[in-house]
This record gives sequence, structure tokens and C-alpha cells, in this order.
Amino acid sequence: MNAKSAPAGTGGMKRRLDLSDAVVIGLGSMIGAGIFAALGPAAEAAGSGLLLALALAAVVAYCNATSSARLAALYPQSGGTYVYGRERLGDFWGYLASWAFVVGKTASCAAMALTVGAYLWPGQTHAVAVAAVVTLTVVNCTGVQKSALLTRVIVAVVLAVLAAVVIAALATAHADTARLGIGSDTTVGGLLRAAGLLFFAFAGYARIATLGEEVRDPVRTIPRAIPLALGITLAVYALVAVATLTLLGPRGLANATAPLSDAARAAGADRLVPAVRIGGAVAALGSLLALLLGVSRTTLAMARDRHLPHALASVHPRFSVPLRAELAVGAVVTVLAATTDVRGAIGFSSFGVLAYYAITNASAWTLTEEEGRPNRLVPVVGLAGCAALAFALPASTVVSGTAVLALGAALYGLRKITTGNNSGH
Repeated sequence: MNAKSAPAGTGGMKRRLDLSDAVVIGLGSMIGAGIFAALGPAAEAAGSGLLLALALAAVVAYCNATSSARLAALYPQSGGTYVYGRERLGDFWGYLASWAFVVGKTASCAAMALTVGAYLWPGQTHAVAVAAVVTLTVVNCTGVQKSALLTRVIVAVVLAVLAAVVIAALATAHADTARLGIGSDTTVGGLLRAAGLLFFAFAGYARIATLGEEVRDPVRTIPRAIPLALGITLAVYALVAVATLTLLGPRGLANATAPLSDAARAAGADRLVPAVRIGGAVAALGSLLALLLGVSRTTLAMARDRHLPHALASVHPRFSVPLRAELAVGAVVTVLAATTDVRGAIGFSSFGVLAYYAITNASAWTLTEEEGRPNRLVPVVGLAGCAALAFALPASTVVSGTAVLALGAALYGLRKITTGNNSGH
């Protein structure tokens, strides 16, 4: 039985995605979230040090990506750090990672859905957000191959829009490279806070790891796909950040509600503004599509070990997707998209995903040389970086995020007391 058609194991999920599919799913998760949602708030925090904050976020993301890739090659299963933490650190840490991931990324799904509404129809943001979630949930339920194809189209559109904005910005006489200089408005705390916000945009490579049971030859494909997707995304972010800074400066970028639209206007390319608005909506749709895929797969893994209702562990015999998990995640995100706001959702998601990757790095630290461990410095820098960025976020985010992690730990303890078992171990 070859890898192309073979079941991936329990539940019969098939390995249908190749290297390009995996890279595109990662790009769809990352590109858009940062450029259209986090650049302005990050510039407000970092001031003229925005590019330094971007570099700092990229270093932490690289460490996390390297740790994720090594672990994903060893454990090519759905669930990502839920599996890694469980196998390397113990059942509780795998559970806590998955709790942080599912809660944080569910908030991120809502943020991306609301971003779609804000770009497409500002007066009906919540209604458009709900429609987007329902539509993409249906797409995901019909099979991951269709999702990968749609993501490929979305990434192509977004990259075309971003390229047009960058070319227009750098070609105009209004661009001033002096605006790239770092001034006295940059502080260590501001850099860390901005990096934490920008890290939100780099976290898409986790979607590749959580699709471990649906990727062909995962031992080779996943370690190659993760750094490729991250490297492409960093290059795009750096170009867009430089282009917008040279036109708007750090203060103008911080005050911009739609930085890329403002940059297009400042470059004298008003004709690009409608395309940028459409690009923002399409980018958010791409992120939302891949996020829904990742959260549902982690939900599937948790349900298999009965940390969530076991009914969510079933895989549809025709479409080979975790249908019940898809529908459950879609229902929760729909409620959030109808009731929450974008800024709160982004901050909360950042805290949750940094906690998730802290456990990823701690898991990678335990790998032996025979198991393909990374350089010892990689998980150390990754773990320290995750902690620093998480606790540099606004105090309200840190308090609420810590409280939700504590709630997850309490629920785990309560389940242990009431069931008296080891969750299948």
C-alpha cells in the first residue's frame, strides 16, 4: 500500500497532501494575519524599532518551527504539540498544550472572521464574519484536498496584492529611507510587546504539523515544509514593513487603521485601494480556512484520548475528515464571531499560542541525537522567547490568558479525580 493512498492510522485519514500543499497551507495561515491585522498595533508598541521587533519575532518563530519540525518528523500524527508534549513530557503537558492551542486559536479564528467583515462590509462586520465561518466550515467538511486547493488560490491573490503595494511604495518619490532609522521612541518593553503581536502572524506553521496524518511521507515533508513556509512569509513581511515605513513612518503606521491602504494612497496609487481591501478580506479568509483545519485536528486528537467528548473522534467514511470535530469548532467560532471584537481576540490568541510553543520547545529539549534533536540552543531560545513575549503583552491579556490556562489545568485535575485513569495511557 503506497503513501499516496494509505490510511494514516486510526480513523482512516488518508495522506493526500504533498510538499507544495503543506507549504501553501502554512502560507495561508501566516500571510494576511500579520500584514492586515498586526502591523499597526506592532508599530504603535515598537515605534521606529518595528523592523527589530519583526526580526525578534522571526527568531522566536524559527526556533519554534525547528522544534516543531523535528518533533513532527518523529510523531507524524494529528495533534501537533498535544502529541509531542504527551509523549515527551507527560499526559498533563500534552493536554495543556492542546488546551492553549484550541482556546487561543479558536479566538484567532474569530479575529480572522471579523477581519473579513471589517474589510468587506464594515457596517455589517459580525454578519459577514458569521457567514465566512459557516461557508469555510462546509468547505473543510467536504475534504482536505478542496481546502488545500482553495488555500492555494487565496495565497496567490494575496501575494499579488502585496507585491503591487510594495512596488508602488518603493517606486514613488514620496518614499524616504530615513524613516527606517531607529530613534529614542524604541524601548525594550515596546519591542517585546510588538514582537508578541507580530508572532501572532508567524504561527501558521503549526497548521502543517497538525495535518501530520494527511501529509504524504511526513518524515521528509513536514521538516521541509515548515522552514520553507516560514522563510517565504518572513521575506514578504519584511518587504511590506519596509515599504510602509518608508511612506508612512512609524507614527503614521501606528495611527493607520488600514496601513496598506494608507500606504497605497501615500504612494499616489489610489487605484490600488479597492484591491487592497479585497486582498485584506481574502487574506483573512485564507488564515481562517487553515486555522479551522488546525483547531479541528487538535480537537480530534484530544477526543481520541477522551480529553474532549469521544464522539468528536470519528472520521467521516466518505470524506476522510473529522466531521464532528469540524462542526463543533465551526459552531463555537460562529458564536464568538457574532459576539467578540478583533483586538481582544488577537491578544488572547497570542498568549495562548506562545504557551503552546513553550511546551513545544520543552518537548524538543528532550529529544536524543538519534531522534534528530535540534541544536540545544534552539529549544532554549525558543522557550525563553515564548515566555518573554507572552508576558510582555498587555496586562489584561496576560491575566485573562493565565486564568484560562489555570482553568484548563483545574479541569484536567478534576477529570483525573473523577475517572481515576490515565486517559488511555
